[in-house]
Amino acid sequence: MNQGWIYREQVDGANAGLTILAYFTHRYRHSSQTVWQSRIICGEILLDDQQTTADTLLKPGQWLSYHRPPWEEPVVPLTFEVLYQDADVWVVAKPAGLPVLPGGGFLEHTLLWQLQQQYPQETPVPIHRLGRGTSGLLLLARSPLARVALSEQMRHRQICKTYRALVKTCDLPLKDTFTITQPIGKIPHPVLGYVYGAVPDGRFAQSDCQVLKRRPETTLLAVTIRTGRPHQIRIHLAAAGCPLVADPLYEIGGLPRCQPKGAEKLPVPGDCGYYLHAFQLDFIHPRTHQPLSILCPAPVVLDESESVV
Repeated sequence: MNQGWIYREQVDGANAGLTILAYFTHRYRHSSQTVWQSRIICGEILLDDQQTTADTLLKPGQWLSYHRPPWEEPVVPLTFEVLYQDADVWVVAKPAGLPVLPGGGFLEHTLLWQLQQQYPQETPVPIHRLGRGTSGLLLLARSPLARVALSEQMRHRQICKTYRALVKTCDLPLKDTFTITQPIGKIPHPVLGYVYGAVPDGRFAQSDCQVLKRRPETTLLAVTIRTGRPHQIRIHLAAAGCPLVADPLYEIGGLPRCQPKGAEKLPVPGDCGYYLHAFQLDFIHPRTHQPLSILCPAPVVLDESESVV
């Protein structure tokens, strides 16, 4: 069991006039109206740090807090390897299955929480994210200088990230090199409110792909992303007709599966099983201004020297 958590948020003008029950029911659909009502009655939800009722009307500027009781988190791999470190920068190899940041059912079973426990005085800050099911290189800042400089490099697309991706072999053979520029944006989701997917009016995204190994059922790709949209590689490859092998969420076309099949649980972005690995990271050191290139060996299934999967 973890220690529980307090989620705080401020009421904006768009939600003013809603009851507290309506606010949480419509905003956080992972729980039913009955469950949210029970939480309010039990005193787990406070309004401006005071107990409240389900039918209380909200006003702009008020603060809501949900005091989530301790819960048992899913088991995940908690160890990670540090591949590069100095006074400003860390690069770690994240295992597949370990979330980077708290969210959903994860709080202490995250990379950030583990770092906070090991380095409480100067916790390294992730500069970018990796999906829970994605393994490989993650860049972190250890100093204020590094945080500012690396964040600026991210904004100006000066950090280059190359991945290994295992996809289902397409009916139409892929070119040896190709670029995907499918826009990515929000799509309604019955549980989460929204998820990201391939939409015509989304934000620009670019993924440059190279075929490394062709097999009868699968194809191994190197994918360099020029933008950092959420779940970009998963969405782009699915939109190109070759989704990641065992991706539980994104289907051909780049849209998320929002209807359960039979009795199975509706998939969400944090579900694992797909084959994606952050293989190479190139950036400019924030203090020395020298280029750095870090490699993280790929799992066997994503190694281009392997002939079978």
